[in-house]
Amino acid sequence: MEKKDSKRREVLQTLSGQGLSREAMARVAELTGVPEADVYGAATFYTLLTDPGPRVCQGLSCKLEGADELATKLESQGGTIHRVSCLGQCDRAPVSLGEDLRLDVAGPRGGITPDDPELPMNLAGAEDTEYLALARAREMGPEAVIEALEVSGLQGRGGAGFPASIKWRAVLRETATPKYVVCNADEGEPGTFKDREIMLRRPHLMLEALAIAAFVTGAESIYIYVRGEFPEETECLERALAAGGLEDFDFRFIEGHGAYICGEETALIESIEGRRGMPRLKPPYPTQHGLWGKPTLMNNVETLACVPDIVVRGGQRFRDMGRTEPGSKLYCLSGHVVKPGVYELPLGVSLNELVEAGGGYVGTPIGFSPGGASSGVLPMSLADEPMDFKGLLEHGSMLGSAGVVVLNDTVDMAEMAQIQAVFFEDESCGQCAPCRIGARLVRQALDRYLENGDPSALEHLDDLAWEMDEGSICGLGMVAAEPAVSALKHFPGHFGIRS
Repeated sequence: MEKKDSKRREVLQTLSGQGLSREAMARVAELTGVPEADVYGAATFYTLLTDPGPRVCQGLSCKLEGADELATKLESQGGTIHRVSCLGQCDRAPVSLGEDLRLDVAGPRGGITPDDPELPMNLAGAEDTEYLALARAREMGPEAVIEALEVSGLQGRGGAGFPASIKWRAVLRETATPKYVVCNADEGEPGTFKDREIMLRRPHLMLEALAIAAFVTGAESIYIYVRGEFPEETECLERALAAGGLEDFDFRFIEGHGAYICGEETALIESIEGRRGMPRLKPPYPTQHGLWGKPTLMNNVETLACVPDIVVRGGQRFRDMGRTEPGSKLYCLSGHVVKPGVYELPLGVSLNELVEAGGGYVGTPIGFSPGGASSGVLPMSLADEPMDFKGLLEHGSMLGSAGVVVLNDTVDMAEMAQIQAVFFEDESCGQCAPCRIGARLVRQALDRYLENGDPSALEHLDDLAWEMDEGSICGLGMVAAEPAVSALKHFPGHFGIRS
């Protein structure tokens, strides 16, 4: 495996130094034994390889705070500026990255919940560098740890809400070896930046959780796939690991290269293995046939960050911390609020309670996105409803990654839907026709409406959304029309339709 990682580093250094030149393609083909055409196909999939250079975020929260004006200003100063998908800095909007992918223009980091030792993740708390939870897990043994996870009711915090204990037990029971643990730190959902804060503020907590996961499942190696636009987060994790205490575990860092779709677990695996990040058909699932074709446990950063508390203080305690569903939850808050940030609150709090933690609303709110772009938009009449996995489904939305964006009456919902439609069209991997074609048609329909104000441009939107939901391979295509569909449903007046 070390040989593979060394070769990967040389490949990336070649691409970084020479770009996508024929010479670089030939050298990479020589290093890997992969045909040049396949090398070119994989390399051109990733925007950090095809479009290096300064970047300005085009996510919704940044758009609300003047991203277009920032891009125009930077362009007037000379040089090429890439207008790119959400950069995971929604609390600091608007933002731009320099050549080195580090923040160039950005506001101060947002707020967090004050230090409270009772909170499972406690972003403001002190780090535990003694790894007491790992020691406790070793005392308990694998089965007891998984039983604690089952009692806790911990659901995946990356978007799907799948019970963590089921994944862990499935990998433990697989007999094939070697096994792997993969941390999905490729945080790219617009409106979401909680994993970023865990990596920056509680890196030891995350690393300890990964060590526990490897111990419990019998994994040989731990892969941490960090978003390419998060160099500081990767460095923070590397420093924490270098501090010592986890020498028994084989940690490997993989930097993403600019593809939102790699947040999908099988696309992420494809990316680690050196291919285009295109989702696989399931089954088989990664727990059985994952990285390098072997049993693989993959969890999101926040999911893992909950594990040490569950191991040390018990699953029932974690479960009881929730309001309508188990546990505490990191809610990201941005848009038209006084203090954007990441707030750890009981799972199931309402929008009004979350915004109270963030200092209140700015202006007159009319709607909100509860779970990133994928969740669409909801009206303020639902601001007192629980924001959890099950409850939001009943309202035609979802909690997803809990990337909450508040929109006030200065926002045109048709323009909001167009911003999100551009994002999904840009980030579709193009593998399946319903998503590849559908995402473009959604954006074109919104373009036509905004150009001429004729609502008939949107008459086939529901049919299009149904086809995308039914026919797409992965979740991106299934939700790509949701911002437009939900905006049209809840805010018909913004589309020239009398309610």
